[in-house]
Amino acid sequence: MYRDEDGYWIVECPSLKGCVSQGKTKQEAISNIKEAITGYIAALEADNLPVPEENFETFLVVV
Repeated sequence: MYRDEDGYWIVECPSLKGCVSQGKTKQEAISNIKEAITGYIAALEADNLPVPEENFETFLVVV
């Protein structure tokens, strides 16, 4: 999750290519990405396509 140049929070679902959303607040962005993920998976299932497995890891590096 990161802020764009207009101050909106951007959030992505790396396991679902192209599944990105935004919100004016962090909470709104999280709510919006949950809705986007649900819609993405529903579209895959409607087209009888497999839902990708989670394949993303995160690491926090403090310098």
